[in-house]
Amino acid sequence: MNATRIGLDLAKQVFQVHGVDRQERVVLRRQLKRSQVLSFFEKLPACKIGMEACAGAHYWGRQFEQMGHEVKLIAPQFVKPYVKSQKNDANDAEGICEAVGRPNMRFVAIKTVVQQDMQAIHRIRSELVKSRTAKVNQIRGLLAEYGTVVPARIEQIRRALPIILEDPANGLTALFRRLLEGLRQDLVELDRRVEELDHEIAVIARQDPLAQRLQTVPGIGPVSATALLASIGDGRQFKRARDLPAWLGLTPGQHSSGGKDHLLGISKRGDSYLRTLLIHGARAVLRAVGNKTDPRSRWLAGVAARRHKNVAAVALANKNARIVWALLTRGESYDSQRGMKTA
Repeated sequence: MNATRIGLDLAKQVFQVHGVDRQERVVLRRQLKRSQVLSFFEKLPACKIGMEACAGAHYWGRQFEQMGHEVKLIAPQFVKPYVKSQKNDANDAEGICEAVGRPNMRFVAIKTVVQQDMQAIHRIRSELVKSRTAKVNQIRGLLAEYGTVVPARIEQIRRALPIILEDPANGLTALFRRLLEGLRQDLVELDRRVEELDHEIAVIARQDPLAQRLQTVPGIGPVSATALLASIGDGRQFKRARDLPAWLGLTPGQHSSGGKDHLLGISKRGDSYLRTLLIHGARAVLRAVGNKTDPRSRWLAGVAARRHKNVAAVALANKNARIVWALLTRGESYDSQRGMKTA
């Protein structure tokens, strides 16, 4: 087999392979069952393997790299233009094979097992927080139907529920009280699970030197630091500092033509979870900026005075993302007093 470049369309059970040689002639088209994939690629001479960055791609990428192959992961939206005719597994594999051979293609860095562990914690925590928010909204909605209105903040619900359940004069039936107690227990359990994962994140953030370095930047705490490391690792897949905030969707969108630049609001591309964490961290810094006189605080206060506070928060999130890239790729530390990086 003289295939030098292979496109592999991943699936749960049936994988499609498409390979070409140095002259771009098709030399391989076949389907593989999941149990056949590793043994098939073990027998191949070292070659370039392209896959879409989808479920399971990082696992297969690590396996193929151990065999000596060069593995490239591509975002699915960058593969789509190379898929000819109708969509099926064979055409998808051919499109991946074509896309991975383009000299200017952008690739996704393969995650390590440690990164995937950290990412799993954040994905589970994020889903639990969403479930908790939904539970709080459900409780407030049901109570409103009985004439009891509770403020929106989750702390208000936690304090109010025991009082409501014990108040005999609020007109709640015995049946609804039992249902409400069940919802309260659900909320307590969700709080416990979120707190448990917060503890896991805090332990990782204390033990990881890179996470400790990122936490020296105002607006980045244990959750943001570990989430950044889980997603971007050492950050070397980005060529320059501005590429990271662009990937996170923290830079203006653009709709330009005919030499006339037309900038829009932030593009909101990339990982919305990371973008949200950075913006929330920036808002916390903005609230505490007060009368601080360091250069960073003066700059932030000036932006907030000229523009809306949300614009200032996004500007700081953008700046923090650039600093994160510098800290990860250059091995530098952040001087919080001087507001600058030092070697």
